Amino acid sequence: MIPGPIEFAPEVMEKMGQPTISLLAPAFIESFGRCLEMMREVWQSSTGQPFIVAGSGTLAMDMAGANLVEAGDNVLVVSSGYFGERYAELLKRYGANVTLLKAEIGNVVPLEKVENELAKGGFKLMTFTHVDTSTGVLVEPKPMAELALKYNVLSILDGVCSVAGEEIKQDEWGIDVVITASQKAVGVPPGLALMVASQKAMAAWKNRKSPVSNYYSDWGNWLSIMQTHEARGISYFGTPPVNLIQALEVSLELILKEGLENRFARHQKLAASFRENLSGLNLKFVTENEAVRANTLSTFYFPEGVNGPDFLKRVGDNGVVIAGGLLTEIKTQYFRVGHMGIVNEEHIERTANAIEKALS
Repeated sequence: MIPGPIEFAPEVMEKMGQPTISLLAPAFIESFGRCLEMMREVWQSSTGQPFIVAGSGTLAMDMAGANLVEAGDNVLVVSSGYFGERYAELLKRYGANVTLLKAEIGNVVPLEKVENELAKGGFKLMTFTHVDTSTGVLVEPKPMAELALKYNVLSILDGVCSVAGEEIKQDEWGIDVVITASQKAVGVPPGLALMVASQKAMAAWKNRKSPVSNYYSDWGNWLSIMQTHEARGISYFGTPPVNLIQALEVSLELILKEGLENRFARHQKLAASFRENLSGLNLKFVTENEAVRANTLSTFYFPEGVNGPDFLKRVGDNGVVIAGGLLTEIKTQYFRVGHMGIVNEEHIERTANAIEKALS
């Protein structure tokens, strides 16, 4: 019950365990093409360009930054935790002039503060994290996207801990890039960096004045791969992770079969159920403001006098694995519980019971 890698559906693991077929095999070409088509449905972006690349969520962050940022560009990073701060450092590597707006721990940066910064002008790009895995803070994407459109800046949504678990309407809301990784709510073992880029983002990349300085991340090396596979043709740049992509096909099918609205509602219900199950323990939320609590994970401070490593071990002794802290300022003071993907009410109850036993 950590916030990734999560538990995976048996059908996904069965596909992962099959013998690896050729990257030129018609069955794999079909699988790759279907994944790209289904990503548009899950991202709710009929006009976007999907990318599937071997790598982690950090690579997805890197690809978006490398392709859209040039030296001297002004970038606004709106941070609600560890991964926002990481994005700021990443973009500096590509020569960006980064302005970092940092939220109070467990909260979001107020919209008016974001707008005040954008109103100063000169920004090319804004990044924000939908659900920061380090804090469990949920940022509502729609009003952020509206600000980006109002001030004509490109927007990157870090959806690593939200895609397929929290509502995202990329086209309708006008978000330029939505990135994620396979091992969270998408429901596939680690190893795939996934993103969908808007036509506006693709145009910004095509109109760059300088080459993309990261060879592996360059959309120029990957675009024809995606387009050719979607057309059910053969194209090569780097060896694709065949089993992972075939597993992704199965998982995306399961997500769409459940229905996006049903899936989002289920995650909301399970999050509420988990927190209700723990309500009698008087645990203090890291996300004190209920309005900014994510539906894909929960974060709590250790009670006073409780040794974190001992507590996590005792929970593990009761058959459930949860995660310690990640945000530097409070890393040893809190724990994190993921509840996304195929998690059900039984998992929720078992986890709550294990936490209660460990504390008692």
